[in-house]
Amino acid sequence: MRLSPPNDEASFCCAIRNKKTPLVFVRPGVVGSGQAGESPGGTFRCVAWLVRGEDVLAAAEVAVTRRRRRGGLLGRDAMDGVLILRPCRQVHTVRMRFAIDVAFCDRDGFVLHVATLAPNRISRPVPRAYFAIEAPSGAFDRWQLRPGDLVEVRG
Repeated sequence: MRLSPPNDEASFCCAIRNKKTPLVFVRPGVVGSGQAGESPGGTFRCVAWLVRGEDVLAAAEVAVTRRRRRGGLLGRDAMDGVLILRPCRQVHTVRMRFAIDVAFCDRDGFVLHVATLAPNRISRPVPRAYFAIEAPSGAFDRWQLRPGDLVEVRG
């Protein structure tokens, strides 16, 4: 099922790549139960999986609204899994309590740039990036995630 991206960001859950279509926008409730909904803070979120080839790397929370992307990981002491920010070309760790790994990917999911950011730092802009993956510091080394890898977000 291929849907055009709606104008209202809160009306869709997340972008999911699959093998038959390049990009699919999934509305809440289309993928399955328990995968989309309101977080306790009232911001819409989508839970999916970060996949490389046939390997599931981590559970992924997809920030789909401007409010959620702006808030990102602020106020958290740690994180499980990854946070996907779409669209995103640059991130910061200002007022964050822990270091993160960041991967910037193009529209097809190819990793363009990988960096580790300590708290109170700003990444360099990656002009060709379409989305960013934020993970706990050291996660990309464990997963051996490198520029040129192809990742997918599956719901």
